Amino acid sequence: MNRAEELEQLALALRVAGVSVAAPALPDSGHVTVQGLRLHYLDWNGPPGRVPAVFLHGGGLSAHTWDLVCAALRRDRRCLALDQRGHGDSDWSSELDYAFETQARDLEGFVEQLGLARFALVGMSMGGINALLYAAAHPERVAALALIDVGPDVQPAGGRRIAAFVRQTVEADSLDELVAQARAFNPNRDPRLLRRSLQHAFRRRADGKWVRKNDTRPWRQPGDSAGRLRRYWDLVPRIACPTLVVRGARSDVFHDADAEKLAQALPHGRWARVEDAGHSVQGDNPAGLLEVLRPFLQEHLGGRASGG
Repeated sequence: MNRAEELEQLALALRVAGVSVAAPALPDSGHVTVQGLRLHYLDWNGPPGRVPAVFLHGGGLSAHTWDLVCAALRRDRRCLALDQRGHGDSDWSSELDYAFETQARDLEGFVEQLGLARFALVGMSMGGINALLYAAAHPERVAALALIDVGPDVQPAGGRRIAAFVRQTVEADSLDELVAQARAFNPNRDPRLLRRSLQHAFRRRADGKWVRKNDTRPWRQPGDSAGRLRRYWDLVPRIACPTLVVRGARSDVFHDADAEKLAQALPHGRWARVEDAGHSVQGDNPAGLLEVLRPFLQEHLGGRASGG
C-alpha cells in the first residue's frame, strides 16, 4: 500500500469513527536501538514548543492502534507512538524477555534518544503498566499520565479471553477470515475499522498466510498475569503527576471498582468511563476517548516543552 492509499484509509477510518480532523496527515516513521533491539515508532509531528505525548499500546497490538487518536491530537502537540519490543515493526527478544521492567527500560532509552525532557505518557493495558513503572521511576520527566483500562487490579477472566483470542489468531488463510474472527471476538467494532487495524497487526507471508506481527511465544502458556500486576500497588503512591484512569464501559478486564480504587490511591488521580468501548478503548471508541483525554492533556500540559 502506498502513502496515498494509506492516507485515504486513514481519512475513511476517521470518518467512520466520528473523529473530526480537518486535514488528516500520515505520521513519519523512525527507529532507535535500545538494549540491542531496533524499535520502531510513529511520529505525529505537532506544533513546536509544546509538551509532547508518548503512547504505548497493549499486548498483541502496535503503535498503529493510536492512529485515530494521534491524528486528532497532533494539532495540539507532537504525538509519538512506540512499537514496543516484540510488536509491530520492532525487533523481537531472542531471550523472550518481555518483562514489564525490561519494557520500561526500553522506554527510558527511547525518550533519551529522542531528547524528550518532559512529556505526557499514555499507556493502554500492557503499555499502561509499562507507563506506570516509568512514571514511578522518573517523576521529573512525566508531566501527565493516562492509564487506559489497566491497573494493578484487573479481572483475570477478561485477560484469559484476550489471551485465547491471540492464540487462536496466530495465522489465518485470509484477511477476511481474520476480520470474521475479530468480529466474533468484538462484535461491536465496525468491520471497516477492524480491517484497517488488522492490516497493521498482521503481515502476509510468502505462502499467502496472514501472521501476527507480534511475538506470540509468550502467549502460548497461560499464566497468572493478574497476580503479577498486584505487586505494582507499591509503585502507585510514587506517581507524582496528574493521572487520568480510563475505563471502557464494556471492558471485562477492568471494572468500575478497579478504576475507582486506582484513582483514589493515586496522589493526583481521577477516573473516567468511556461508553461504547471495551478493553481496547482507543480502537472501540476513539472519539469517546478523545473527549476525556484531550481536555486532560490540555489542562496539565500548558506552556512550552524544554525537549522534544
